[in-house]
Amino acid sequence: MSQKVLWAPWRMEYILDDNKESLKDRCLFCQIAAESNDPQNLVLYRGEHAYVLMNRYPYNNGHLMVVPFKHVNDLRQLSAPMFQELMELFRSSVACLQLALQADGFNGGINLGKIAGAGIDAHLHFHIVPRWQGDYNFMPVIGEIKVMPQHLRETYENLAKYFTAERMNLK
Repeated sequence: MSQKVLWAPWRMEYILDDNKESLKDRCLFCQIAAESNDPQNLVLYRGEHAYVLMNRYPYNNGHLMVVPFKHVNDLRQLSAPMFQELMELFRSSVACLQLALQADGFNGGINLGKIAGAGIDAHLHFHIVPRWQGDYNFMPVIGEIKVMPQHLRETYENLAKYFTAERMNLK
């Protein structure tokens, strides 16, 4: 039987993180919202009601999430201004990803509830996954391995230039 090797150097940061056990009973999205170290948390933009961050375990390079500050798991628990800002941040994030990464398309949406695939089902969040022609090749199909061509920190540095107040202006 052949052994599959996937190099993921950013995983060591998670493995060695002493805080991950203390986060077990707390909401990761609320914790990130309360902290101010946006580059460390991969937060690209903070609005009044929501923020945009990179997914630490992405499906593809540039995989983002748009997250309300309010801890809710049901869209009906969001006020109209909160919901509107989420959608505006979603739209602006797609535009920024198009500029920064020249994506050919996007998968976007929300998983409501554990059964629907939500990894963090207590705090709703929207996913935006950039796609490129040919990004799904023989590696995941035959090798059952997904190759990420760029480190998270490099992607963050590239995207951060595009997530400016001018580009994300919601007013």
